[in-house]
Amino acid sequence: MKPDNPKILIISSDTGGGHRSAAAAIVAGIESFVNGESYAVRVVRAVEESHHLAAKLVAIYNWLLRHKQHWMKYYYWLINRFRPETLEFFHSRCIGYVRNVIERWCPHIVVSVHPLTQHILARVLKEIGWADRVPLVTVVTDPYYGFWKGWACDDVRLYLVATEDARRQLIDYGIAPERIKVSGMPVHPKFSFPGDDAARVARKALGLDPEKFTVFVNAGWEGGGNIPLIFSELVRGELDVQAIFLAGKNAALKSQAERIALEARFPIKVIGYSDEVEQLMGAANVMISKLGGLTTFEALSCRLPIIADVTTEPMPQEAGTVNLIAKSGAAVMLSRASDIVPVVNRMIADSKHYAALRAATISVALPNATRRIVEEITALIPENASTTESLAEHAA
Repeated sequence: MKPDNPKILIISSDTGGGHRSAAAAIVAGIESFVNGESYAVRVVRAVEESHHLAAKLVAIYNWLLRHKQHWMKYYYWLINRFRPETLEFFHSRCIGYVRNVIERWCPHIVVSVHPLTQHILARVLKEIGWADRVPLVTVVTDPYYGFWKGWACDDVRLYLVATEDARRQLIDYGIAPERIKVSGMPVHPKFSFPGDDAARVARKALGLDPEKFTVFVNAGWEGGGNIPLIFSELVRGELDVQAIFLAGKNAALKSQAERIALEARFPIKVIGYSDEVEQLMGAANVMISKLGGLTTFEALSCRLPIIADVTTEPMPQEAGTVNLIAKSGAAVMLSRASDIVPVVNRMIADSKHYAALRAATISVALPNATRRIVEEITALIPENASTTESLAEHAA
């Protein structure tokens, strides 16, 4: 990489795992699809790094995700009602960090994958006189209607959204239609259908039977929610299966799952945090999970049917995902934890039912989405781009 290669700054956050996964997918897409060595890419967890009060919002979100999912609708209402991403109270505390990041990195394009960052990024680019030179692009990681109002900002040059439904939501929030393109969801290229032979190899690598029906219980980035209860019900069942349990960043949940697994009549592999979720999905025949945007599309890319946890009312920004996946036929909605055993049993016993679920996974996501996203991003960088002047020189 040359020192004057165009620079791409990606703004993200560890609120759950979806935004982090989206940023990683874009980085991988740049490396894979658009001559990646010609670009310098940096990812910043801007929300929690900008100020301790913003970090508190992230901590509250993740605590609710782990312990009180049924309260998330109130958090969503508060954020949408009071709009902290637009308030001077937060801007005055976070703007120094944002200016410093932009000054030190001097990007040629800024890409946001988080709904709380558009407004302050646009403000800083305006204040330093770079708004016309440095495009602000937003990749919306909530795929359906009903997402956070914070995504909508008049100063974003280009919006890349997963579906027509998401495009319609931005238009209803006041964004001009010509600034929105439907590109699909940014899924890391490593998430793909491995084929049956590769699935057998993946099971064997995990110490499992290569031929047995495999259930992947995915507790997500934070772990918790309703998944422990569903897992307990699964373990009590008389099932001819084996299972993988992913506890995420929740060490206490991993210990709890290991204790529960001791009672099972079938083999269970309990795993904590993993950067190789694609291998777990590739080894599985079905995934039990809540329908988070990125996790859902990653599973669909692996042609993995889903048993969707809707035992608690889905978070408002995920309700659209639930509705569409339910209509697509790629998932079974689990409204009671006690239903998990008969749901899994039917998949094993009724091959036509399972085959229909698996076939439906192909129809939901737009193909080649990540390639399309990175091509749209890099197309906005001038061909003669060189290292941007320092903040002081350009602002003078």
